[in-house]
Amino acid sequence: MRHVRRHPRRAALLLAGLLPLLAGPVAGCGSGQDDPPPAAVEAPAEEAPAEDAPATEEAPPTSAVPAAVDPCALVTKDEAEKLAGTRLQDAVPAPEACTYTAPPTGPTGQVEVFVGDGAKKFLDIERDLGHELRPLAGLGEEAYATHEAVFILRSGRWVSVRLVRLNDPAENRKPLEQIARTVAGRM
Repeated sequence: MRHVRRHPRRAALLLAGLLPLLAGPVAGCGSGQDDPPPAAVEAPAEEAPAEDAPATEEAPPTSAVPAAVDPCALVTKDEAEKLAGTRLQDAVPAPEACTYTAPPTGPTGQVEVFVGDGAKKFLDIERDLGHELRPLAGLGEEAYATHEAVFILRSGRWVSVRLVRLNDPAENRKPLEQIARTVAGRM
């Protein structure tokens, strides 16, 4: 407020310059009433193949993006229960994730499967926190284990499996490595 009192002319000029921006529609979000019609864009006419030219089949486009993977298919409910050491509820699927949780009345247990960017972000956070990452050999381009999770990079896609239990983390080492091998075989 102090600046406006000292320089009312500057404030008025600034406000006058901003008003058209504030009052006018945001690009692409106009009401349509005062907006000029969009320029007509004509699609180029397709040329008909020459009568005597042989028909050619186009090769299907190749993509560097791996095919989608169902996280719940990477770890079954039976495998999640074995890993957690307790009965778990049915899977709760989400885009690029799958979670199995223990019933509210049972012991604590949860298994989370992440595919893609979420799995890679989880690994990056583990690294940033300085958590121990043990390399796992023979599972893909890269594979690591922590006290609570495994991370696998195979065919250009990251997958992680996280285990939540109230036990000594050393007890989880072998079961986590086993599930990592199972998941890597399904990727």
